[in-house]
Amino acid sequence: MDLLEPITIRMLHTAEELTAVRDLESLIWADEDPVPVNHSIAVVKNGGLVIGAFSGVRLIGFQYSFPGFDGTTIYLCSHSMGIHPDFQKMGIGEKLKLRQREEARNKGYRLIVWTYDPLETVNGYLNLSKLGGVCTEYIENCYGEMPDVLNAGLPSDRFLVEWDIAGETSKPREDSAKGEEVPLLIQVEVDAQGFPVPKAVLLDHEWNVNVLYVPVPNQFQTIKANDLETGLDWRLKTREVFTYYLSKGWTVTALRKSNLPYLHHYVLTKKHT
Repeated sequence: MDLLEPITIRMLHTAEELTAVRDLESLIWADEDPVPVNHSIAVVKNGGLVIGAFSGVRLIGFQYSFPGFDGTTIYLCSHSMGIHPDFQKMGIGEKLKLRQREEARNKGYRLIVWTYDPLETVNGYLNLSKLGGVCTEYIENCYGEMPDVLNAGLPSDRFLVEWDIAGETSKPREDSAKGEEVPLLIQVEVDAQGFPVPKAVLLDHEWNVNVLYVPVPNQFQTIKANDLETGLDWRLKTREVFTYYLSKGWTVTALRKSNLPYLHHYVLTKKHT
């Protein structure tokens, strides 16, 4: 396998191309049913997008989205994105999202929304800090029980990300509190294996600040595989913090990479009224 082939990104339309997407989706998420080809064909013909990433002529990544409407606003719902395991951590996801923004704008969309697991910090850094999305809603057990290896054993909690592709917010975002002393909303200890364990949650403080940090593990899947109970504890304590502060009008605006070997920090920003 040649990983040095140039990576190209393009729109997909034909049954053959969308069949390749279905096959790649089956490979990436072996325990889930892929989107049927007849469904993805209909989506592409009716305002949706399927975008492919290629190494030479080989499909190695995809992004799939369809039109959404909440009774007031029309938006693009970014449902899934997958990268072949051999090609991950190469920036392909960001390339797919930037092409998605370009094509969505061409179709007249002003907003893209999607969900992701807030404990998957690679996705968090891309979605919030690099792309400029924001989160104002935390959805508990969004998809119910999911059997695949990434989700099995835990509630499928999700952030709802809003990406304003028509405004200035869809740009890389710096942490406005970088270098300052910022309150941490979860106290963390390190266990004998070197994994972070969440302890006390801080909810009832009247912080006289505009920025708060929520610590999260930067290797959540490793923690979950070694100690499911600690993984569940992270899920429930972060759920408690995010649901509380988002209900008070705070917004998740970035993920700050920490100098610590085991933690990153979500940045909560107070809305100005």
